[in-house]
Amino acid sequence: MSGQSRAPPASDGITPLQQMVASCSGAILTSLFVTPLDVVKIRLQAQKNPFPKGKCFVYCNGLMDHICVCENGNSKAWYKAPGHFSGTLDAFIKITRSEGIKALWSGLPPTLVMAVPATVIYFTCYDQLCAALRVKMGNRAQEAPLLAGAIARVGSATVISPLELIRTKLQSQKQSYRELTDCIRSAVETEGWLSLWRGLGPTLLRDVPFSAMYWYNYENSKRWLCEWYNTREPTLTITFISGALSGSVASIVTLPFDVVKTRRQVELGELQAKNLLCQVSSSTFSVMSRIVAEGGFAGLFAGFFPRLIKVAPACAIMISTYEFGKAFFRKHNQERTLGPLQTSNT
Repeated sequence: MSGQSRAPPASDGITPLQQMVASCSGAILTSLFVTPLDVVKIRLQAQKNPFPKGKCFVYCNGLMDHICVCENGNSKAWYKAPGHFSGTLDAFIKITRSEGIKALWSGLPPTLVMAVPATVIYFTCYDQLCAALRVKMGNRAQEAPLLAGAIARVGSATVISPLELIRTKLQSQKQSYRELTDCIRSAVETEGWLSLWRGLGPTLLRDVPFSAMYWYNYENSKRWLCEWYNTREPTLTITFISGALSGSVASIVTLPFDVVKTRRQVELGELQAKNLLCQVSSSTFSVMSRIVAEGGFAGLFAGFFPRLIKVAPACAIMISTYEFGKAFFRKHNQERTLGPLQTSNT
């Protein structure tokens, strides 16, 4: 036996730390590609219906949704910048010309503080769980991605939910960290620890089914495409197509939950901005009933196309980058293992 104390590789030939690095690089690249789409969408929304003081809107960097609160009296905020746009392409061109290309990533850095760690936790947990479940489940190993995806999403969302609540409070009320600590302590004393996970229910209602379907469809479509192209290892093209297809299917099926989640997120953010969290926001069922009453069942599928063109490329870029990173580390580990053997043989 060797006396080396090298960390044991994961079941797919890489260590958990290497999985984290691969998912981190994928998260950053995804946010850089997808954020401009959401920045333009928000600017077009603000042009049509200017955001009043304390109004909330949803900002997506391709990794997760964040609630942003319009800052009190701040006319210089990026989402209030002047401009008249006739459409999406026109907005891209005019924002780049008048404000510089960096304006397309407005508001991104503060959201990455939580979105990147959440993505790292999620992808690393999924891979570790899936590998373990495939061993445990035996003949039903093909169902492991379904269960691993759901559990990994519950874990990452539960960890991040209190931090997102704190971020929204900091943004909306401009409190010092000491004031924020006192506020959180007071909320916990009066409402209990569960108050820190307010709004987690609608998030899980959308994200857990999405994650379970996404990973199950991704693993199966990746395997099918590998057989189709007669290759043992998935190429960048195969992972990109598999990610886009599985992300599209999952986003369509879970769209009603996304509409409800967005509505509840905005309601909670606006209550928080007005310091009215003692008031109970609408339940998920009542929000769903209100949406149906206002716009019929079609209201639950509002924003179908915008969600699809945002989710499909985000899933494709994230998973293909992640798989590319894992393939790089796998090859690196193999070369490190084979190097000393080849030297000793010569």
